Parts: sequence; structure tokens; C-alpha cells
Amino acid sequence: MARTDNDQCQDPGQDAPLSRPLTRRALLGTAAGAVALSALQWTPLGRIPAAHAASTLAAPPDFPAGISLYQQTFQNWSEEVTVDGLWTCAPATAADVVTLANWAHAQGWTLRPLGGAYSWSPVVTDATTPTNVVLVDCATSLTAVTVNAGSPASVTAQPGVTMDSFLATLKSAGYGLTAFPVMGYATLGGVLATGGRGTGVPAVGETPPSGHTYGSLGNLVTSLTAVVWDAGSSGYVLRTFQRTDPEIQALITNVGRVFVTEVTLRVGADQRLRCQSWFDVSAADLYAPPATAGSQSLAGYVASSGRVVSIWFPFTTSPWLRVFTPTPKQPWTSRAVNSPYNYPFNDIVPQSVSNLLSEIVAGDTSITPTFTAAQMDAISAGLIATDSWDLWGWSSDMLVYVRPTTLRITSTCWNVVTSRANVQQVVSEFFAQYQAQLAAYQAQGLYPMNGPLEIRVTGLDDAADCEVPGALGAQLSPLRTRPDHPEWDTAVWFDMTTVPITPDAHTFTGEMEAWIRATYTGDYGAVHAEWSKEWANTPAGAWTDTAVIGTDIPASYTEGQAAGDGWAAAMATFAALDPAGVFSSDFLNRVFG
Repeated sequence: MARTDNDQCQDPGQDAPLSRPLTRRALLGTAAGAVALSALQWTPLGRIPAAHAASTLAAPPDFPAGISLYQQTFQNWSEEVTVDGLWTCAPATAADVVTLANWAHAQGWTLRPLGGAYSWSPVVTDATTPTNVVLVDCATSLTAVTVNAGSPASVTAQPGVTMDSFLATLKSAGYGLTAFPVMGYATLGGVLATGGRGTGVPAVGETPPSGHTYGSLGNLVTSLTAVVWDAGSSGYVLRTFQRTDPEIQALITNVGRVFVTEVTLRVGADQRLRCQSWFDVSAADLYAPPATAGSQSLAGYVASSGRVVSIWFPFTTSPWLRVFTPTPKQPWTSRAVNSPYNYPFNDIVPQSVSNLLSEIVAGDTSITPTFTAAQMDAISAGLIATDSWDLWGWSSDMLVYVRPTTLRITSTCWNVVTSRANVQQVVSEFFAQYQAQLAAYQAQGLYPMNGPLEIRVTGLDDAADCEVPGALGAQLSPLRTRPDHPEWDTAVWFDMTTVPITPDAHTFTGEMEAWIRATYTGDYGAVHAEWSKEWANTPAGAWTDTAVIGTDIPASYTEGQAAGDGWAAAMATFAALDPAGVFSSDFLNRVFG
């Protein structure tokens, strides 16, 4: 696990010296926050071998010999889903996964692939301890990466490799990616399964480079190998699917419903990027209505640079705006960097901010505006103190910046698929609604959102980007194109975050979800939930709105697609390749039926 210098000041759980800033992890161990924030604290998840005296579960019957088996606690990123003592195993090879699948099928057990657990949604397991399930740890041994140089170039990798390692291997060979998630400790398999993406569209006048995509990372898949049922042999086998095979449309973005053991992706030459951070562009200018929007509008920055990340803290006047511009040569004002994680202040909570957070989780949410202003002040001061407002480096050094030590927040995220000409209108309308709803809650003395609103703009999945003639698209990708609306070429992502235990957060985000679905419809656009985040919110929590799960989400992957090429087709593929549901779960059964 990556550490900051301040991590060395103390161990988690000990009182922190008040004279120095705290790491976000150390904050959660302070006397002021130890009890109230226990749900947010990152802790190492120890292993108990199956034969150990401390083991508390009956061993899985006739478990395959030679495959490491142990008990381990599972936690998702926000730690809202925590399950103690699940059986977990660590296969050494893809053949071991086949052995496990056939064992599970014979015994009536299920298997869940496990990577970095950097997901908010419970795609690995439900919050209640399940029975007859074994987590399959991909990150221990299934981590190989091979770069296939040439023209076109590609990379072949196993699912357990972290994005840090995957991107570093590409970088060392002279290759890179345009769009990928910012959490480097996430695994490749998890990123692909949930339709992981980054930020960016071509700037005005920019020629998209060969081997790259502005859509999801899965859009670059050229082939993959998965463990699937073979009727002829009445067992599970390894089978490789090409990008032209109809079944691969359900497998690229599979939400953990199948087990992929290897994937090959198209890659292109790495790019140098310049990242400029601004904290003096007002939210009023950045999110202005199109009629009054100028060069400092979000659409204006997208036009000039293509790659923009906007982070706005509620009740503040200016966001943290990051603009990434392809820049082959180092500008004289930029500081060159050669590794990722170049915002160290992002992993340190100043004492003033930690005190405010402790008050919020203790019940005084009225200080939320002071808290969010303090967070923004810490960012602006950190950018100056660390000389990080103008950086230049390779793509992975610029675009990976969230460590496991970053404060755990929960996130509800939806995108709006529309035309690029509509970007500013979409952003302006959403921001106005978001502010209005915050104000309405504030008038009642309620402050459900204390984390930032993050806005990104990406391209959609153009299957031609993988450079495989006749390539087919991913049926469950939130960035899938709509044949009935060829003018829709862009997605605007709205990521609403807050500390997980904040009262009324699920009510607030559920209302925003309903507004999004009701607003961006017809010829204007369409919406998708981001698989790895929270969605289908009601006051009872995330993933509890049965109408959204049973109707709205399936419809969003069916409307506008060719007959037989939507949600139902993906479900049929899962059923055919895993008829016994060996790779399913209670949660996936609720979502997929």
C-alpha cells in the first residue's frame, strides 16, 4: 500500500499529535473520530488459513487441493459493504479457475472474482454474510502483463494486475492510454467489468491518435478468455472470444457476471500531457447557461483541451478545475514529473478540516458549508505549497492520482449521453438543479452532501477504435452508442459524493437520480448509472429502488439498439455461458433477474 510521509507519524488507531497535519487514514484513528468514523477506516484485512484453529467457518466440502484457501473480511471502497470471514482462495493459474468452477458447480457453491475491491456497489457480495460462496482473489497470482509491440500494438494481461502496474508496463514500452480510472490500485479486471473510463474527448482540431479511445477502457478489447460452460463436456472450460464474436458483447462489460482470465487490448503511443489546475474560475462562469457562457465555461475548456475534470465543493464559489492538454514538449512554466500521485495534499487532512469532519459525523451537519470551504482552501493551498498547479508528464503520471489512503467517500454517478453541442446546456441545467436542491435541504437544516460534485466529459465507445474489422460493441457499457441517434457522441458524467454516514444522503441522491432520468430524455439525451458506484437510491439506501433496477436500467440498454442486441441479449449470453449461476450472486440476481 502506498504511504505518505505523514503515515510514519503514527499507526492507525493511536492518538494523533495535534501539532501536525493528519493523513486521511490517520484521521480516522484519532480519539475524536475513532468511534464515529469507524465505518470509514481502512484496515488491513487479515487472512486465516482454512486449517487454522482460528477459522470460524465450516470448510467448503471437498475443496480442490493445491489452491490456497483462507478466511478474509471483504470491504468495498467506501466500506459500507463489510462482510466478515468470507472464504477466499487464490488460484495460481487460469486452469485453477476452471477447476474451481467445476468444483463449485458440483457442490452447489458460487464464486465471486475479487480484485482491489475499489467499487462502491456490492458486485462482489451483499452486505449480509452469504453462504456457499468463495471469493476468488485475482490479485495474488493472476497478474501477468505482456506488451505485443508492432503496428498496431496490443497488450495481453490477466485480471488481477493493478492499473498502476499495467500502466507502468505500457509506459516503459512507449505505449499508453487516453482514458482510464484515477485509482491506480484498482485491478484491470474490475475496471473492465464495470465499464471503467477516464475523461476526455478530442479537442477542437485534434486528430485522435491510433490505438486510443475516448470511451471506456473495454472499447479497446480485441479478444478475451473466460471460464464458461461447455455443454459437450458437461463442464466449465477456458474459451477465447474475438471482438467479432457475438458473445463478447456481453463479456467486455460484464459487471462480474463472468470470470475473465485474460484480455488483449489495442494500445497506441504514449502521450505527454500538461495538467493545469485552476481554483479561481468561478462556478458561475464554468457552469453558466449556454447563452452567457464564455471561454471559461466547461464546454470552452473541453473545446480547447478536450480533457477536463471539475471538482466543486457544495457552498463554495469556485471549483478545483484541472485541464489536461496533449503537449509534446515541456512548457517552461510546467514542472516535469515522472511518476503518478502528484497531489500529496489530497491524502492529508489538515487538523482544521479533521476537526470539522469529526463534528459533522458527531451530528452537527450545519457546519457543512464551513467544512467544504475548508476542503477547497486546503486544495488551493496544497497546489501552491507543492508546486502542483502546472505539471507535465506521461499520460499515466498525469491521470492517476487517487491512493488507497484518500478519504473514503460514497459516490452516486450517472452519465448523460448526448451530442457535444449540448454539453454546456447539460452541465448548466444539472448544476442549477443540484444547487437548488442543496438550498432546499439547507432551508430545512439538512446538509446531506459534504463531498465534491465531480463533472467529466468523455467520448462514447466507437468499436472501430480497437482496429479489429467488424468489431462489435459492449452491450452493457454505459458509453455504448445509440444507432437511432448518431449525433450523440459525448457523455457528461455527474459524480455526487459525500461521507457515507451522512444523514439524508440517499434521499438526496435518489431525488437527483429521478430528476436526471426525467430531464435528459427524448431527442435531448439518455442516461446510464455508473456500474461501480451507488445508484437506485431511496431513503432506505443504495440499490433499493426496484423500479430503477427492474425497469429503467434494462430499458437504458435496450432503447435505440437493434432488435436482439440489447439488455435481453446480454442476459441470454450470461445464461448460456454460466447456466448454473456459478459466477452470480444475490445482488447480480436482483439486477439481472
